[in-house]
Amino acid sequence: MKKKLLVIMTAALAPAGLLVGLAGPSDAAQQDVVRTDGGLVASKTVGDARVFDGIPYAAPPVGPLRWKAPAPAKPWTGVRESKLGNVCPQQANSEAPDGSSTEDCLYLNVTTPTKPSPKPRAVVVWIPGGGFFSGAGNSYEASKFAARGDVVVVTVNYRLGIFGFFGYPGLPGSGTYGIQDQQAALRWVQRNARAFGGDPRNVTVAGESAGGMSVCAQLTSPTSTGLFSKAIMQSGSCEFNWAANSQYPGQAADSPWIPASTVQANGKEWAADNKDKLGCKPGQSMLDCLRAAKSDVLVDETLNFTQIGYGGTAVVPLSPARALKAGLFHRVPIISGNNHDEANGWLAAFGDIKDYPQLVKNMVGAEKAPQVLQHYPQARYDSPAAAWGAVTTDRIWSCTQVASDQQAAGKVPVYAYEFADKHSPIASPGLGAAHAMELPYLFRLGGYDFPMSAAQQTLSNQMIDYWTAFARTGNPNGPDRPQWSPTGVREVKGLSLAPKDQTGIQQVNLSTEHQCGFWSHLG
Repeated sequence: MKKKLLVIMTAALAPAGLLVGLAGPSDAAQQDVVRTDGGLVASKTVGDARVFDGIPYAAPPVGPLRWKAPAPAKPWTGVRESKLGNVCPQQANSEAPDGSSTEDCLYLNVTTPTKPSPKPRAVVVWIPGGGFFSGAGNSYEASKFAARGDVVVVTVNYRLGIFGFFGYPGLPGSGTYGIQDQQAALRWVQRNARAFGGDPRNVTVAGESAGGMSVCAQLTSPTSTGLFSKAIMQSGSCEFNWAANSQYPGQAADSPWIPASTVQANGKEWAADNKDKLGCKPGQSMLDCLRAAKSDVLVDETLNFTQIGYGGTAVVPLSPARALKAGLFHRVPIISGNNHDEANGWLAAFGDIKDYPQLVKNMVGAEKAPQVLQHYPQARYDSPAAAWGAVTTDRIWSCTQVASDQQAAGKVPVYAYEFADKHSPIASPGLGAAHAMELPYLFRLGGYDFPMSAAQQTLSNQMIDYWTAFARTGNPNGPDRPQWSPTGVREVKGLSLAPKDQTGIQQVNLSTEHQCGFWSHLG
């Protein structure tokens, strides 16, 4: 079985909401210790915020709980210190340099302003990206976002790769365990938001890349009903899919969503091929063998399972793309957008790009390639790589997001955007506004303040103000930033987000800028 590459990148001790030393939820942010439904948690001060790291929202999914719906976390005695929990099992990457094989990882982090509030605050629940095989909520330090925006922020770890999206015949929930973890975290927020000064009736679910696709799954999941009232999808949408050979050479056309029956068939095939590696005992059932397998063995194979299974459970009953198109989604306001040069982050996979026409032919076929080359002539761009980056950005990222925006905008307000700073502090020279380059404008990634120019810092402040005003009211508008109107259905119009030295925040027609009419007719 070939590896598939998808990068999208309890019993309570006391009633939740009661504070140590105080009784009122609106002053919760001022306390060093808060009582949750599982026990007491302590904070640490970061800037103008208090941070409660490493709170368990579900039981460790180990042993017999591996590949099962998340179970309630066990209450604890004493006070839990504010300390980041384990990241979920994943191979080594920039967020987990040594990788991880520790399945005890279902933790979340809560950040709340230190200043008092006369009323409960809006809550933003952040689902991290990482292609469904890497990443962690731990990477998104939210002190500035929470303090400047006057919101409570919850960042979440969830099961990844083979631990979160494995399937096997007869295994309930195949392909959805990571999505179920996210819902367990959202239910934890419903039970505990008031303890931190948050309003459980005013929750925004947000995420980027695979996190944005996860938000789409929650938008279209019947079992997430009532868990949030707004949604933010950054660089990930319900319609997201990719053409053959478009992100990597040799890659098959696919999407993040596949039938649960296919996940199960893939799991059965993979298990049969790896029976010796798993250490199965004579007479042992395959599921028992799989649940007893060492986690580091499974981590080695995690890239085989990075797609969400639909159709086998009420959690994801339909492909989210189909559900959104049919209008089967929660009626909540949405922020949705991409980065201007999204696909540039994948150019390196193609090496030294010289034969642009051949790459186009490999993607769309010989019959359609002339149309693409005429619409995106190489002479228009600085290099063959720049031309290929424009084609793949539009086809894979921008126009799939635009399609989702059009489908949702007929039912709810959709605020569309494009991040367009060509010189993000985390961008390599020449990469432009590529995938994930907007993240340091919202979060202190890894707790680090990346150096920004004065214009970039202003853009960061404006973006946080847009995002958090939306979280509070469903409308991102306010003082000191240009007006942002919901998009229409026929053409998706929104804001281009750039610093003043690159023309600033301005109106943009995303449908035309990214040639979405062309891609729609090309088929």
